[in-house]
Amino acid sequence: MSTILITGATSGLGRHVAFELVRSGHVVLAHGRDRGRTEALVEELRAEGEAAGFVADLASLAEVRELGARVAEARPDLDVLINNAGVGAGSPGAGRELSTDGHELRLAVNYLAPVVLTRALLPTLRANTPSRIVNVGSVGQEPLPFDDPEFTRGYAGFAAYCRAKFALAAHTFALAEELAGTGVSVNVLHPATFMDTAMVREGGVAPWSTVADGAPGVLALATRDLGTGGYFDGTSPARAHEAAYDEVVQKRLLTVTDQLIAL
Repeated sequence: MSTILITGATSGLGRHVAFELVRSGHVVLAHGRDRGRTEALVEELRAEGEAAGFVADLASLAEVRELGARVAEARPDLDVLINNAGVGAGSPGAGRELSTDGHELRLAVNYLAPVVLTRALLPTLRANTPSRIVNVGSVGQEPLPFDDPEFTRGYAGFAAYCRAKFALAAHTFALAEELAGTGVSVNVLHPATFMDTAMVREGGVAPWSTVADGAPGVLALATRDLGTGGYFDGTSPARAHEAAYDEVVQKRLLTVTDQLIAL
């Protein structure tokens, strides 16, 4: 049985996955942004098995780093990280939003936060191999323009979401290469299309699928050895945007990411 941190566990896909994992006997570390909702979730999870809660706003990279430090200290046995939390495209016609640090919000929460949290927890994950990192991505991917990563020109919410998910996929493939042979696997998946979540409904889209449809892929990558450096559509191996596999793109992305995180 594993000790598994799930970000964005208080609603949607994260909540469903948390219950599936705790009922299977895993220790679930549930992250949420709201303290009351996180505590209520943990109380429900503890009726099924072992769970603990961690509160942080992923729109603040300082809070993300603090979250990583708190988890590493409290649970040195952590062996699975599921980067599930995300911000959707926003309501139709909504303007560009900023994170606590002044980054474009979708890039900050959907990409920079998982990178920072993963880096903070890598020493713990490397100490508990075989261990796994599961990045919840999307089939919606659009290359990130390196001359305007913060989307200051011609902003559109859905495009911002797709750019962040492209970056997450490219980062996953580069990190898998970096961690090859260490016993830490890292994969990215599209769980299901337009699941019935607050994120999708806010975007004005009629849901196509349920969170139960999206769970099997996440659960499989979190609990089974399915290799590393892969992109999955649900439980099936698939191909991400071709540019995400380009080593030149990955190196430029790393440089830009380090610059943004350092701001």
